[in-house]
Amino acid sequence: MEMLRDDNQWISSSMAKREREVHTKAEPSRKPRILLAASGSVAAIKFANLCHCFSEWAEVKAIATKASLHFIDKAALPKDVVLYTDEDEWSIWSKIGDNVLHIELRRWADVMIIAPLSANTLGKIAGGLCDNLLTCVVRAWDYEKPLFVAPAMNTFMWTNPFTERHLMGIDEIGITLIPPVSKRLACGDYGNGAMAEPSVIYSTVRLFLESRNQQGDRKTS
Repeated sequence: MEMLRDDNQWISSSMAKREREVHTKAEPSRKPRILLAASGSVAAIKFANLCHCFSEWAEVKAIATKASLHFIDKAALPKDVVLYTDEDEWSIWSKIGDNVLHIELRRWADVMIIAPLSANTLGKIAGGLCDNLLTCVVRAWDYEKPLFVAPAMNTFMWTNPFTERHLMGIDEIGITLIPPVSKRLACGDYGNGAMAEPSVIYSTVRLFLESRNQQGDRKTS
């Protein structure tokens, strides 16, 4: 009887595994879903370039804070990239049961990248504040999915003790840092604090996702 139970368990386990394999093979492949977000930094002038980098490989949706719109050239964004702003947050909502934008964006995305991440938005995220569309998505984020940030700020803001404290805080909750670089900054100072180039951000995220997918394939094979 004991052997029979063991055989039945093995058969059930094998059938379940085959069903999962069939389901996986039958599921049509799709592009990664990338949610890009920009906060208020001069580096947001590179946001359109960043969107172009990702849109050639993935489905892309974008978020811009009110401050970042001062630097973003909307006309330069890829035609198929929808840009959401704070004004859109509740414009689609009129009654209980309607979609809530920051929740829908979190559900849709496979990964989120905030680039540039300003000192102000870094402080908000580290403190759990959610007073705009971008920070509401972060507060509602499912940390089973990756979230990357690429800071951009003046060197003295980057070396400020608060910045180190805030970076430690977001690291503890699972946010991945793409560190800034040293160069001549928009303010004229030279030092660390410039956002990583869009091509570096793109290659970092793509390598991470492809590496994780390969590890997942090995585990299921």
